[in-house]
Amino acid sequence: MNRTLLALLSGIILALGWPTYGFPLLLFVAFVPLLLAEQQLRLSNVKRKGLKIFGLSYITFVIWNLITTSWLRFADVFGASFAVFVNSALMALLFLIYHKYAKRQSQNRALLFLVTLWISFEKLHLGWEFSWPWLNLGNGFSDYITWIQWYEYTGTFGGTLWVWILNVLIFKGVLSFQKERSKTILRSVVLKCAGLIIIPILISLGIYSTYAHEGNTVDVVILQPNIDPYSEKYNMTNIKFTELLMELSNSKITDSTDFIIAPETFLAESTRLPQFKNSLLKSRLKRYINEHPNANLLTGISFIDVFKDKSKIKKETNQAKNNPSIYYDDYNSAILINTSDSVQQYNKSKLVVGIENFPYQDILKPIIGDAMIDLGGTVAMKTTQDYRGVFTSSNSKYIVAPIICYESVYGEFVGGYVRNDANFLSIITNDAWWNETQGHKQHLSYARLRAIETRRDIARSANTGISAIINARGEITNSLAYGEKGALSGQVTTNNKMTFYVSSGDYIARISFFVLIFVFLIGFFRRERE
Repeated sequence: MNRTLLALLSGIILALGWPTYGFPLLLFVAFVPLLLAEQQLRLSNVKRKGLKIFGLSYITFVIWNLITTSWLRFADVFGASFAVFVNSALMALLFLIYHKYAKRQSQNRALLFLVTLWISFEKLHLGWEFSWPWLNLGNGFSDYITWIQWYEYTGTFGGTLWVWILNVLIFKGVLSFQKERSKTILRSVVLKCAGLIIIPILISLGIYSTYAHEGNTVDVVILQPNIDPYSEKYNMTNIKFTELLMELSNSKITDSTDFIIAPETFLAESTRLPQFKNSLLKSRLKRYINEHPNANLLTGISFIDVFKDKSKIKKETNQAKNNPSIYYDDYNSAILINTSDSVQQYNKSKLVVGIENFPYQDILKPIIGDAMIDLGGTVAMKTTQDYRGVFTSSNSKYIVAPIICYESVYGEFVGGYVRNDANFLSIITNDAWWNETQGHKQHLSYARLRAIETRRDIARSANTGISAIINARGEITNSLAYGEKGALSGQVTTNNKMTFYVSSGDYIARISFFVLIFVFLIGFFRRERE
């Protein structure tokens, strides 16, 4: 088959296998056409093989990225283009590196190199400042939670490894069949693949059917205000938002309500941090909670801390444009207010590139100045914190993780809240930037992975939806549709046990990185194969 058509086929299969519309079984064969195209080109006599490999791979990954994440364009066309084309280039670079390595090595060693290289790249995408792990392969099973209950042991990297093992096995089977034309070989490959697909699913179904945890029942009221972030959100005062919060809460609140949860930056008007303690805003919120003394209010809020003291400057601190002697920290925060005197605060720490984070300032700022990509929100650097803060209820029975928006895409990161004793999770988010697209649907779907990995129930409040309650098996038990204004009441159950994945983190990725280094060194010192 034509190599370009093979590259196109891989891209289309990857896209068709992706949530929330796709069927993940396709992911097990998605890379096979591209691997065949690479081998054909490597064994050919054409010139500039490296450039052609990069081009073919780029076709595959642009198709995949474009179909699955083009919803970013609703926030900003340039930002979406940057995410799609740069991420595709990084993925294509992996195949170019594999191509260079495969020229010198045996097939098995080269394929091992590719698998560990890909997993290491996914781990990099979770940690560096250009972080965009949306298309990490393990995320692809988020709508098929009965297949992946074993994520509580492996995290999403178990899914990535699963995908690659099947792709490598099928690729090698195709090569063997092309060479031998033997039905025995074909039968053997089919049986091995069937086993490697069916056995993990059967194990997962066994876990799914028997899993249960005992804990305290938490009554929650989840708010979905349905505010347009482009026109309404930043044109209303926090006092007006407080009135809306009370209106929505009153529709569902009872004497037994333990938590009221409002979305990310629900209180969007920037509040001076030192003055908040004695502000009218806090007084109004406190008065409402005192009327419902059993309730704990968890809400998103925008804080700003302005100062002149240079000793307070942090990595993310901003400098006022009209007065260089004034500095400020801009926080995307969550707060918990209850009948106790203190207000608990957590600051969002996994930031969206370009909107909240200026990556590699020391390198890029001298080149492009203070420019940042405006994807619809603020363009100030957000200030973070280096630990996963948790909130404790007024009766000390419940400890909740205040996960803010993008943070919910990071498995090991979310595990940090659980290691700090969170016995249920909340996700507060604003997915309205992308309208009625796959963006908010995928984001909700990925939250189901966090429930399985941590075995924690989730209360999810989204500005425009989809707000939901997700149990520890990853099932959505109740939800409010996208674009619907209202409140959702329900129950979550606490859990104090820690899963193997939470205690061990992304160990599959760390092991893969060491294997990658070892295999690379073997290839570096080995003479090129004839």
